[in-house]
Amino acid sequence: MRNPRFYEPQTLIEKTTVTLSDDATQHIRVLRLSVGDAVILFNGQGGQYNAQLTDVQKRTCKAEIISFQETDNESPLHLHLGQVISRGDRMEFVIQKAVELGVNEITPLISERCGVKLNAERMAKKQSQWQKIAISACEQSGRNYVPVIHETQSLNDWSAANVECCKLTLHPRAKHSINTLPNDIKHIRLLIGPEGGFSDDEISLTESLDFTETLLGPRVLRTETAALTAITALQCRFGDLA
Repeated sequence: MRNPRFYEPQTLIEKTTVTLSDDATQHIRVLRLSVGDAVILFNGQGGQYNAQLTDVQKRTCKAEIISFQETDNESPLHLHLGQVISRGDRMEFVIQKAVELGVNEITPLISERCGVKLNAERMAKKQSQWQKIAISACEQSGRNYVPVIHETQSLNDWSAANVECCKLTLHPRAKHSINTLPNDIKHIRLLIGPEGGFSDDEISLTESLDFTETLLGPRVLRTETAALTAITALQCRFGDLA
C-alpha cells in the first residue's frame, strides 16, 4: 500500500524536522496516523520527500524528512484549460479530474450563457476552494507540481491573450478532429463552453482569435464530459497517456 501523500508549502530539507500545515494535520488525524508512520511530502517544486511522523497532536503534527526522491509524473504536453463555470459540483468535478489527467493551468471563465453569478467575494472563496481541490488531486494522483487555478476571467479576455500555442474550442459541427491536428504540438489552450454552449458572437470571436474548432465525435456531450474527454484525447495524442 502506498504511503499517504501530503502537500506541504514550505522549504523541505533532508534530515530536518518540520511542523506540518493545518491541512496536512487535519488529513493525518482523519487517516488516524500515528508517530512512526511513513508519509510522503511534496512542496510543488518537483520531486517528493520520504518522511516519518514524529509527533501527532490534535492541532499540530511534525515529521522528520528522511530522503528526497526525484520523480517526474508531468506530461510533456502543457495544457491550459479555460472552462466556463458550471453549476453545482460540476466545476469541482472537472477541476479534480483535469488535474489527475495532467492539466497544468485552469482558468474559470464567464460567458454569455454561464449559469453561475457570483460577487467578487464569493468568487474569491470559490477560487480558494478550487485550488484546494487541485492540491488534493495532486496528493492522490502522484503529481509533484500543483496546477494553478487562475482568477476568473471573461471569455473575451482569456481568448484574447497573446500566447503562442495551439488554441482549441469544441464545436459539434467542427470540420477538424484531434487526430487531424499537426503532430508537433507541445502547448495547448483548450476552451470549454457552458451547458448552453457558446453564442454566435462568441464563436465568431474565437474564430477571429485563431481558435481551431474541434470535433470529439457525433454525440453532444455535457460540459464536464466534453472537458475530460478532450483532455484525455489530447493526452493520448500529444501527452503521456497510452
